[in-house]
Amino acid sequence: MTYSQTLDYLYNRLPMFTRIGAAAMKKDLHNTLVLCQALDDPQNKFKSIHIGGTNGKGSSSHMLAAILQKTGYKTGLYTSPHLKDFRERIRINGAMIPTSSVIDFTSEQQNLIETIQPSFFEVTVAMAFSWFAQEKVDIAVIEVGLGGRLDSTNIIQPELSLITNISLDHTNLLGHTVQEIAVEKAGIIKKEIPVVIGESQLETDEIFNAKASSLSSQIIFADQALSVSNSYKDGRLLVTSVYQGSNCMFKDLRLQLTGTYQLKNILGVIQSVLTMRDSGYDIPDTAVREGLAATTDLTGLQGRWQTLQENPLIICDTGHNLAGIKEVLDNINQTPHKKLRFVIGMLSDKDVTSVLQLLPADALYYFCQPDLERALPVAELKKSANEIGLQGELYQSVELAINAAKADADTADLIFIGGSTFVVAEAL
Repeated sequence: MTYSQTLDYLYNRLPMFTRIGAAAMKKDLHNTLVLCQALDDPQNKFKSIHIGGTNGKGSSSHMLAAILQKTGYKTGLYTSPHLKDFRERIRINGAMIPTSSVIDFTSEQQNLIETIQPSFFEVTVAMAFSWFAQEKVDIAVIEVGLGGRLDSTNIIQPELSLITNISLDHTNLLGHTVQEIAVEKAGIIKKEIPVVIGESQLETDEIFNAKASSLSSQIIFADQALSVSNSYKDGRLLVTSVYQGSNCMFKDLRLQLTGTYQLKNILGVIQSVLTMRDSGYDIPDTAVREGLAATTDLTGLQGRWQTLQENPLIICDTGHNLAGIKEVLDNINQTPHKKLRFVIGMLSDKDVTSVLQLLPADALYYFCQPDLERALPVAELKKSANEIGLQGELYQSVELAINAAKADADTADLIFIGGSTFVVAEAL
């Protein structure tokens, strides 16, 4: 198969959550275990860090990978979903897996795939682990796909687990309360392996404490151990200082990821570094500074409060659930602008009404839908928005909506593109 044919096979032959939602989910780790056993268990041939949570796990994964790269480790990075290129999911030191490796793995394992009938995600996890083992990475940062306990990535025995935060998302799969979701996320905690919790919450702390205690795992709540202060924007960088009590551990860290929500994520990342140091990893302060100052350059991360154009200012962000949209709105409110023009599309399995109710009534909306089966039809999105007082026109594609917003905008306006990861993907 050519690379294009290989992707067609992976996308169309295998059940894919991106495309069809919950129907693509498998209820246990059986397929992943069988796949990896047939590959001689590659997940046991490299060290790893496992990162889960509702929001911020992608940013945290990339920041930690950038720090490890700057430390000198050959660093694998597995994340999902991709925005522009399938190969974004699987990287070593920022370089995407070669197209030839994607073709070869799929071709060589096609009989096994046809026999096991795994999901798209299960195959990509096995592909990533196989490539990391083949290339002899020193360590790999592995982002959970969805949940934790039953996620395909949860067959690794990591050096450290990081859970960024807990909020409501994928409630049809993970549970309808933060407590139920926390139980699923806590499933990545492993016996006698330290776990860092990025954000403590009254509703979920005891769940994590109990799980860690039952497994004799050290647990550290990053926002109780560390704090940030003196944070400000400096051009295209976010500057902050990290304190442990009254002790300034990192003065004036410069973050290439500039969304203010990164001030929450950075606590989990820095605490993860400190915990790895306690475990014997030599991660110098210079690597922390250089990794954070060049995260997108080093890892290729896109879509996190990313500036696409100036005059008018165009920014996109992949935040899409209630907690993510609240963070987006905080950043919009802190960004000087004359008129807000909001290009928005959503997925049908999200809490659409609750998200729309958060949005400002004085913005002008450009309603659209991403090109996938799970997309909420744009007419339905506009109807729901109009019912709560949000005004704007509908467009049959993301591209048409963005072009209309550009045509209408004054140079002092802000065009924001979001509502779904897949809207951002098409914008990029």
